[in-house]
Amino acid sequence: MPLTTDDELRTLLAGARTVAVVGVSDSPDKPSYGVMHALQEHGYRVFPVNPRITGEHVHGEFVWRELGQIGETIDIVDIFRKSEDVGPIVDEAIAVGAKAVWMQLGIENAEAAARAEAAGLKVVMNHCPKIELARLQVPKVVPDAS
Repeated sequence: MPLTTDDELRTLLAGARTVAVVGVSDSPDKPSYGVMHALQEHGYRVFPVNPRITGEHVHGEFVWRELGQIGETIDIVDIFRKSEDVGPIVDEAIAVGAKAVWMQLGIENAEAAARAEAAGLKVVMNHCPKIELARLQVPKVVPDAS
């Protein structure tokens, strides 16, 4: 079952350190641009992913073509794509060992969610992490001491 309760969402957001934003835009008027910035401001390490602008930088971060190129642990894959385009992204998230997939507002794909859950990933659908961070008053991420 996808995560829906405030406690479930808060626990996922509070436990995460890294977020890959799939479908990020380099256009300031697009929601993904603002959400990525908000995630960074909250202390998350954010990996932008968009094959159309691979190699460019958004909010100071290199834009990757696909999740498999990142080569670092991904806690949450935040998806800014149409519902019907979510399946392959979820399959990639499973393949790279992500811990959760998060489908943005208006995005739901039950079949892809079931595959993710069967592979052990947490699933959120039709929510925005930027909104939930503020609404649930999730504390800022504190970098690990190393």
